[in-house]
Amino acid sequence: MAISNVKGINCASFFAGAGGIDIGFERAGFEIVYANEIDPYPVKTYELNFKVKVDCRDINQVQNDEIPDFDIMLAGFPCQAFSVAGYRQGFNDEKGRGVLFFQLARIFSAKRPKAVFLENVKNLVSHDHGKTFRIIVEALESEGYHIKYQVLNTKDYGNIPQNRERIYIAGFSDEKAYKEFEFPKPIELTTKLSDLIDFESKLEEKYYYTAQNFSHFDQLEKSMTRSDTVYQWRRVYVRENQSNVCPTLTANMGTGGHNVPLVLTKHGFRKLTPYECFRLQGFPQDFRLPNIANCYLYKQAGNAVSVSVVERIAENIKQALFKSQI
Repeated sequence: MAISNVKGINCASFFAGAGGIDIGFERAGFEIVYANEIDPYPVKTYELNFKVKVDCRDINQVQNDEIPDFDIMLAGFPCQAFSVAGYRQGFNDEKGRGVLFFQLARIFSAKRPKAVFLENVKNLVSHDHGKTFRIIVEALESEGYHIKYQVLNTKDYGNIPQNRERIYIAGFSDEKAYKEFEFPKPIELTTKLSDLIDFESKLEEKYYYTAQNFSHFDQLEKSMTRSDTVYQWRRVYVRENQSNVCPTLTANMGTGGHNVPLVLTKHGFRKLTPYECFRLQGFPQDFRLPNIANCYLYKQAGNAVSVSVVERIAENIKQALFKSQI
């Protein structure tokens, strides 16, 4: 049974960022009725592209009765505390990012949505020998949610050439919907890097690395020999991705010192533009970026989810919810 319209099934988005999860669910036909994001920079991006006015407050300060009723909770909750790239402190994170999950638990306990959709780094599963993940699953199950989860790679499930493994968690209050739901199957990667990255045009000088502005330029000349792949500057050396996909985009790639994705073009060695980074996350071609410093845009792209992966999961959630009502 093909479902083409889910008007009236509302989503509330938490830690909404630039809106990657929300675009995926909107494309599947759901409606976003509420979004919360504390960082004012991604809020600017979000509000350029959505009709929803973002609640730009600390989630700790948002009361349950201030949130409209909704059917599906969406949340890519802060992952730095669980990331391989971070300190892996989890719930003991000194900045308090790990414990923000419990604010989500407070909200879904009070609002009782039909479904909960969460995204995080794949290391969440193994963090603290699995204890962190068990606590999250038990919090959902204690409120009556039936849980399925899977680690999906963007290049295998989103038809986007980025090597990005993330865990996706889907919880349903209705056991029939839970049984109907399956994560999407792998699909062929047909999108090429050249479909998303401009290897031909001459861009602004600020994107190029030269012997004058980069002290390790000789390493770029030695290591970057191909114009059909994305390299990555790793503080003191260049890493080539052998599979002709982009390495995992990160939140700190715009700071210039680490995890910077680089390409060799006919005009020289350059870093990716913020727009190219969003495209490598599956954001649509007409997605608009605000006039703010690039470092904030790179961070947003690195923190974002892969839209095309989320859209496929959202389609399956839609089918499961409707089939459970038949």
